[in-house]
Amino acid sequence: MPTTEFKIKETAISGLLEIDISLIEDERGYFQEKFQKEKLVAAGFPESFNPVQQNISYNRDVGVIRGIHAEPWDKYISVIKGRVFAAFVDLRKGERFGTIVTVEITPTKAVFLPEDVANSYQTLEPDTYYSYLVNKHWSSDSKYRSINVADPDLAIKWPVSLDKAIISDKDRSNPMLKDLKP
Repeated sequence: MPTTEFKIKETAISGLLEIDISLIEDERGYFQEKFQKEKLVAAGFPESFNPVQQNISYNRDVGVIRGIHAEPWDKYISVIKGRVFAAFVDLRKGERFGTIVTVEITPTKAVFLPEDVANSYQTLEPDTYYSYLVNKHWSSDSKYRSINVADPDLAIKWPVSLDKAIISDKDRSNPMLKDLKP
């Protein structure tokens, strides 16, 4: 009987992993293991990642942008339905500070994001469900850094232009990368 397979690829940001996830399809639809730790670890996933919380963000429209935020926890990001253009920025101390990686996340592509790497996404389809597992519980005391989605130094090529995107006032007013320190 076929089972889900995971293939992992490293990116230009240390610890940020792209993960291809297969589907088992038939006339009824498909089945997929979104997160299967034993198989993921065998494919090169960090064994130390132990999720404690799952979050789902529902996005009604095309062009919704959330982020760019760097939280104090690791994340396993996947899309249940829809597609997103995701942008990641390394905010950790070192020569790679400011490195950017973009990935299109679909139901067959996931991403592992290490702590202090900023993340954001823009929806490419209506009714997109974005899911992420984290290894620390959210708390109102949590501190995280943010970057403005329109930062010209990042020059992220958002598929839906920022003048047509749906962005919260908070994310529009985040600081620029040059104003952050590693």
